[in-house]
Amino acid sequence: MITIDEAVKSDPEILGGTPCFAGTRVPVRNLFDYLEGGTGIDAFLESFDWVSREQVVTVLEHSATQLEALHTARPS
Repeated sequence: MITIDEAVKSDPEILGGTPCFAGTRVPVRNLFDYLEGGTGIDAFLESFDWVSREQVVTVLEHSATQLEALHTARPS
């Protein structure tokens, strides 16, 4: 498993600092747009074959962890 810092990079020189999958110009937001639109991970990876499944899984797991931490930090 790679870390989120290995999976995602943000560089002011690339798309104005938009978080992108490392080694690409593919914004992480594109993954969430695909999922929101009902398109799965496999279709995303076919469209952006320079993004690895490991990067996608790392982003999704990191997002889930952040949401869980946010939820548990707030009183119900």
